[in-house]
Amino acid sequence: MRSRETCQHCLRAARNCICSCVRPVHTRHELLILQHPLEISHVKGSGRLLHLCLPGSSLILAGEQFEQAVLAQALHGDWHSGAVAEAPQSARLTVLLYPDTTESEAEDLHSHGSAWEPSACEAPLRLVVLDATWRKSRKMLYLNPLLQALPRWSLRQMPASHYRIRKAHQPDQLSTLEASTYALMALQPEADFSPVLQAFDQMVERQLGWMQQGS
Repeated sequence: MRSRETCQHCLRAARNCICSCVRPVHTRHELLILQHPLEISHVKGSGRLLHLCLPGSSLILAGEQFEQAVLAQALHGDWHSGAVAEAPQSARLTVLLYPDTTESEAEDLHSHGSAWEPSACEAPLRLVVLDATWRKSRKMLYLNPLLQALPRWSLRQMPASHYRIRKAHQPDQLSTLEASTYALMALQPEADFSPVLQAFDQMVERQLGWMQQGS
């Protein structure tokens, strides 16, 4: 049986390619996307589109439990970035973007990672996001103590998600792309990140169309 053709850029089936949705935007902050293996080629995933929309400032590692040395390098070491070099990489604070968790939701995670909020004159960051479902992202945290130890930023009072192709547990539960983009907007208000959200809306519309056609 002949395997279906895959786009090597967006990793989708060629007939569902989203490359034309990409809207490149540059940022002075570094974005590290840790992607669960189930999201790599998931047709409804937003992590890959996010990576393509932030050229040179994103790095994707795929896995659930990472080798400690590899993860430490990704979190705190030097890696090539297209972000504006306003601060040495070694001077960048690494922060995990992750929703608030109550003790009843995840007791073992609730006590880890000090809460962090951006200041008015924040230096360039290395922002870490987990591209996974809520359940899988919790497991990634459980399995990787280095992630648990990071300062943790939880976005609040966010608009409703446009992620109509995936079921959310809460109205304000955002996709990886939406959460990351809103975080960058807060960190860099002088920049225009709206093209990234427009790319996401276009991807969602296309996916809804394919779903209606039975693709």
